[in-house]
Formats: sequence, C-alpha cells, structure tokens
Amino acid sequence: MARILVTGACGQIGSELVPALRNIYGRDTVIATGHITKPTKELRNSGPFYYLNVTDKEQLAKIVMDNDVDTIYHLASILSAVGEQNPQLCYEVNMNGFYNVLEVARRFKLRIITASSIAVFGPETPQQNTPNDTIMLPKTMYGITKVCGELLGSYYFQKYGVDFRCIRFPGIISSETKPGGGTTDYSVEMFYAAIEGKPYTCFVRKNTVLPMMYMPDAIKALINLAEADNSKLKHRVFNIGAISFSAGELEEAIKKFIPTFSCDYKPDYRQIIADSWPRSLDDSVAREEWNWKPEFDDLNKIVEDMIKKLKQKLKLEPVQI
Repeated sequence: MARILVTGACGQIGSELVPALRNIYGRDTVIATGHITKPTKELRNSGPFYYLNVTDKEQLAKIVMDNDVDTIYHLASILSAVGEQNPQLCYEVNMNGFYNVLEVARRFKLRIITASSIAVFGPETPQQNTPNDTIMLPKTMYGITKVCGELLGSYYFQKYGVDFRCIRFPGIISSETKPGGGTTDYSVEMFYAAIEGKPYTCFVRKNTVLPMMYMPDAIKALINLAEADNSKLKHRVFNIGAISFSAGELEEAIKKFIPTFSCDYKPDYRQIIADSWPRSLDDSVAREEWNWKPEFDDLNKIVEDMIKKLKQKLKLEPVQI
C-alpha cells in the first residue's frame, strides 16, 4: 500500500494534519517527519515518525523509498517573523528544502501538496479581494522563498509532470500548537493570554486587518485539494479565504466570552510585514476548480470553539458561554 509522508509534522499545521490523515487513511499509512520541534507523545504513539531534515535530500529519498511513499504534504518551513531574524536559515530550509522535495518527487513520481502564504504578496498587490493571479513582490525573505517555491513547483509540473498542488494560506488560528514565529501569531497568543487571565500586548496596531482561517478549515482545504480531480485543475496554486478581521475586533470578540481580558497595542517590526499583506483574498478560483468553501467564516463561532478547545487542552474549568 502506498503511503503519505508529512514534513514539518510537529508544526502548527502538521500537528493537526497528521491525525486527520491517519483518521482517514489509517495510522500506518501516514508517516510523520520532523526536525526542529520535538514531536508530542500523541504524535509519536499514533503512527510512524522519522527524524528528517529536508535539507538532506538523500535522507528524504531513503525514507520515501523505504516506505513506498507516493504523496508528500510538504509543510516544513521557517515562518515570516523568524525568517526576518535569520534570513539565511529561512532560505536554506524554505528554498533548498523544497528543491529537495521536488527533486525526490521527480525521481520517484510523487504527488506534492504544499503550503504557501499571503506573504507572497507585497505593497504593490491589490490589498482588497486580492486576486489569485496578480503581482507578487514580497518584502520578506519568507515571502520571497514562497514565491520562488510556487514558481518552482509549477515549473516541475510543466517540465516533468510532477503533480504539484499548493495553497496560499491566510493567517491560521490553531488550538493545538502554539505559534511558531509568524506575523499573525497574535491571533493565537491573544487567546492564551485571555484564558490564563493575563493581559496581552499585541505587536500590531489595533486597526490591522488581515485575512484569517481557523485550523479545521485549513486541514480540510489541504485534504480536499489533494483529493481533487487533477483534470479539473487549471491552476497549481490557489488562494483560499475564510474571514478578515482586525486585531481590535478579535480582542472585542474574546471579551464577549472572557470580559476580564485586557489588551494593549505596541507595534514592532512585524507591523511593517503585516502592512504589506492583503486585507482579504479572492478565492473564486479554488471555489470553481475544487469546490473550496470554508465552514468557519464567522468570528464569534471561531472564538467560541477556540476557547472551548483551549480550556480543555489546558485542563481549566469550562467557560460558561
């Protein structure tokens, strides 16, 4: 039986994608791999796990061969804020690592599903209802590597027939794994502070609006795109959207459930990054070609579910909602 390999399985998306895939395809069919972050006990006990540095092409090739892998969900990446602090590491992991994944895919005829980001866009891009196909002039190393990855994956599809499929994610709100160095980390950090009864200092302005997505929709999108009929895909890279809101609107939504929460705003270097990104996304291409539709497109619904899950995770008393 062919198998699925997930790189970056210990990260924000991977830690929730792996259980979802194992639930669908079976625990032994989905191979989790990681390098920087230590896997949780739950991840290691739920199925096979390998230490993998994606910058080591032969190590990657060996795991693919030994396990009869036919699909890679490539999620290993250095995110935007960390990438600006260490652009050399960002390039090494995001560019050289992805090149290795594509080369192994070419060699063994694998399918690749990977994550890009709204970081591919820049100040010159239309910020409202940003089109799927538009100008991309990012100002961060993270964004640059993601644009290059989109282009390189599309080239491997055209040149070698590699089945490359890619989603441009907005900011992602997740209850399972804490933020890992992205510009939208405040959208999760705010919840932790509120639930723990602590004040929060947000690193972007109160009126900063960015497109966001709740993790269950992100997982659904990756799996739905992977299962989509290839003959119906006219694109290889897709915007997907769900909801846009400001940092201040998120604060007020949380206060509806935790009235004692307090938040102030002290923008730092991440504000410049956020200002270069879209306010909303046009995902009509994804909706047309593989029937994309988010389930969580209401802020109050997201906040309510997020608080319940975090309370359970942190073993705190349930919030009265």
